[in-house]
Formats: sequence, structure tokens, C-alpha cells
Amino acid sequence: MPKQVDYEDRRRRIAEAVRTLIARSGMEAVSLRDVAAEASVSMGAVQRCFRTKDEMLLFALEDISARAGERARAGIEASGTPRSAATLLDRTLAALALVEPDDRAEAQVWGAFVAHAAVSEPLATVLRETYAKLHELLVWLLDYGMSTGEFHTSLNPAAEARALLAMAEGLTGQVLVGHQTAESAMGALRRYAAGLGTSPEPEPESVSSRSLPQTAD
Repeated sequence: MPKQVDYEDRRRRIAEAVRTLIARSGMEAVSLRDVAAEASVSMGAVQRCFRTKDEMLLFALEDISARAGERARAGIEASGTPRSAATLLDRTLAALALVEPDDRAEAQVWGAFVAHAAVSEPLATVLRETYAKLHELLVWLLDYGMSTGEFHTSLNPAAEARALLAMAEGLTGQVLVGHQTAESAMGALRRYAAGLGTSPEPEPESVSSRSLPQTAD
């Protein structure tokens, strides 16, 4: 009896191989042959999952983008008990910035896709959708803090969310090339975020009572 193949599992294995190759040697290292070797599958198996290299890269980016949304939401969703908006914002920014040593491979892959998206409209579309969802999550956090009195009520949440997302993205690259350390990068983000707040912090409400926006399909 022929062995049953989990098609989606194989596609995910191939996407993981793409990430590994990019983190190790850059986007130019990604070929169908090298991905097949890294994923321990045949060239034919890769081609049955993806007709072209571009299709394979698109799937890999969609997978990475979903993981980015999951990371950003994880610290918030784990906080069923009351947490201050400032604490939740700090956790979210740390998840987005990818500046810690353990985040380096993920940051390298993300940066490579951002650079490649400048000449690939399908990849750019995925990134725009991802940025929009992350922006929406930051707006939600800022609105939450304004509702509890932790953040200034005069804030423009949409504008501040754009600034925070741009800072986090830019600092990822600066840490990657050694211009900043993880500590200095997070310090810059935290100083900016601190300027959004009022003092002292009021009693926060339970996060579970507020509905989070979706960051992944």
C-alpha cells in the first residue's frame, strides 16, 4: 500500500528549509535543489509542492508572517489576569523587534524577505498585509492604555503605532549589522514608549475582557 504523504506537513518542512538556508547563506542560496537537500526530500517532492522558486518563497514568507503575528499576540493572550498596557506593549515590542541573540536567525530571514520584496510584488503584498495587522495590534494596545488612563488621551494611536512599528523594524536591522546591541535597541524603544504614558499607573482591567484584533489568517 503506498505511503500516505501529509502534503501540508511537507510544505511546512520545505518552508523551514528555506528559512534555514536564508539564515545560513542569504536569499541567493535558495534553489529548489538546495531546499530539497535541506528538507531531506527529493527534487520531485519539492516540485510537486511548488511549481516555481517564487511560489516556494511566497509560501515561506506567508508562514513567517503568520509566526510574526503569533509572536506579537502571545504575550498578550497569556495575560488573562490584569496587566498594565505598558507591560503588554513592552512585551509586544520585544517580540516585534527581533533583537535578542535567540532571534538572530529569524531577523536575518525577515530582513532578506523585506529586501527581496522591493523587486517582488507578490512578496510585497504579503508584507503590507502583515504590517497592517501588526499596526492594528499596536493601535489596540494604545487604545487599551488610553482607556485605563495609562497613556495620554491626546495620543493619536494610529500615528504612534506607525512610529513604533517603524522603530522596531529599523532597530532589527541595526542590531543585525552591529550598529546597536539588543540592550541599546530595546532601550530606545522603551524610552519612546515611556513618553506615551502618564504616571502613576492606574489599576489595569483584565485583558481577557477585551477582544484582540487578528494578526494571522
